[in-house]
Amino acid sequence: MVQAKLERRSFIFALLLVTVAFVFLLKPFFTPIFWACAIALIFHPVYRLLYNRYPRWPNVTALLTLLLCTVLVVIPVLLVASSFVNEVIALYQKVQSGEIDVGQQVDRVRNAFPGFEALLQRMGIDFDQLRERLLSGFMSAGSFIAKNALALGQNTLNFFVMLGLMIYLTFFLIRDGETLVQLLIRALPLGDEREQLLLAKFAEVTRATIKGNLVVAVTQGSLGGLIFWALGLPAPLLWGVMMTLLSLLPAIGAALIWLPAAVYLLAIGSMIKGTVLLVFGIAVISLVDNLLRPILVGRDTKLPDYIVLFSTVGGLMMFGISGFAIGPLLAALFIAFWEIFMREFINSSELKTL
Repeated sequence: MVQAKLERRSFIFALLLVTVAFVFLLKPFFTPIFWACAIALIFHPVYRLLYNRYPRWPNVTALLTLLLCTVLVVIPVLLVASSFVNEVIALYQKVQSGEIDVGQQVDRVRNAFPGFEALLQRMGIDFDQLRERLLSGFMSAGSFIAKNALALGQNTLNFFVMLGLMIYLTFFLIRDGETLVQLLIRALPLGDEREQLLLAKFAEVTRATIKGNLVVAVTQGSLGGLIFWALGLPAPLLWGVMMTLLSLLPAIGAALIWLPAAVYLLAIGSMIKGTVLLVFGIAVISLVDNLLRPILVGRDTKLPDYIVLFSTVGGLMMFGISGFAIGPLLAALFIAFWEIFMREFINSSELKTL
């Protein structure tokens, strides 16, 4: 009896050790693995639709699903990212060469709104110091983006290797996803009902967060880029992509771009353009966020808006761009675990045996 217990504990210890080692082995591939799982979840209904019609050809239906995903998602993202990088580098070079004088533009805003400087002085803030810090921050941000854009170009091989691994894994997850889920439920020692609930929550939140946030972000970025182009403002694609990225942050998002742009236009005397951009930003771009995000993200994830905001920001800080999906997912799993705990263990005999 003692020998059997020792062997069991030794095996569990070895199992945990090997599992941890394997997780560390896969750590460099965390991003492609996560996005392969997310894409497979999102496009799985398409695969089921095709598979129900052609059940004898699972490989073909999975390949067609992957091809659709590549055409609708991967290729457009690559094209926009390439154009974005080119415009960032071109803008930074213009600022560095003096063709665009950022300090002069800040002074024009200062002269147009003298009351703003007086307000800052009453708050104990020196405008000149603030101006220097803004210029320094702008140059640092521009330098960071430009250097990383160049680094991305130099690491093109690594990027495409990761992209290839993601697409390769996505094919198998689309085709064998249901089998792998059943295997995972069988392997995990949490109780089948709990595991099914947690995996269902994982799928639900992943779909809602990625689809919802991306729909909101792309819609806001596209509208912002279009209005910049319609008003004849420079680099509309660049600012449209920036608004798309910032729109991943609930509540504030795209306003970090269009609001300062509207203020600048008003400051330099372009009253019509500034007013149009301001009205369009408030009435159209912000309305998209206020209407679509609670419907597409908050409702499906069943998370309060403030939890979505904090988990999204925290996820972006911890995991980079993938954090907009990982953050709310962790928050939803956290709430799901505690709901299970309160329902099944509190004031129950199981809690006393823990």
